[in-house]
Amino acid sequence: MLVCAGDEDRTTSARRRRALSRSLTAETDVRVDLSGLVFADASLMVDLAMVARRLRKAGRRLRLQGPQPQIRKLIEIVGLDRLAGVSLEPLPA
Repeated sequence: MLVCAGDEDRTTSARRRRALSRSLTAETDVRVDLSGLVFADASLMVDLAMVARRLRKAGRRLRLQGPQPQIRKLIEIVGLDRLAGVSLEPLPA
């Protein structure tokens, strides 16, 4: 599971991309805990969309879990939740 917390924007992209690249080697669906994410810009959405595309080609899904309302709205505005291979889910209990 990947965890995004605090702020994610263009300035944090290098750190984020290393973790996202490593997630591509997972043999199962990739879960991203967004519950601690307070702010995100479009650069995070683009990175997640690219990961989702590569995972989908490998038969896996990107599972976005527990976003706060403002992050959920951003996901929905950019259409990330409508991409094949992406699911928007609550955090597991």
